[in-house]
Amino acid sequence: QVQLVESGGGSVQAGGSLRLSCEAFGSIFSLLNMGWYRQAPGKQRELVATINAGGGTNYADSVQGRFTGSRDYARKTVYLEMNSLRPEDTGTYYCKSFNIRTRQESWGQGTQVTVSS
Repeated sequence: QVQLVESGGGSVQAGGSLRLSCEAFGSIFSLLNMGWYRQAPGKQRELVATINAGGGTNYADSVQGRFTGSRDYARKTVYLEMNSLRPEDTGTYYCKSFNIRTRQESWGQGTQVTVSS
């Protein structure tokens, strides 16, 4: 079972930046497709970005050009660099893993991001 530990959330003003981190324990990192999701109060959880096992990325339209996902295989960590933050980016951000061999999914505990106008 993979354990995911997120960090890096916080409160910023609109236009600011944050970098989220998600470290994976207990699995072969190179077998993990990773994703970042967020959930605003009263809304469904939505996909923000994916970083596949090979390092390829995809983004939701709402964050395209502002957010950048990356992964460090040595540190077994994925990152989400968030720039030009907007109030609508506020929410709890979750890291998710999908093991391409076992097809097992795991979620992190979430980290709060608050963007004020």
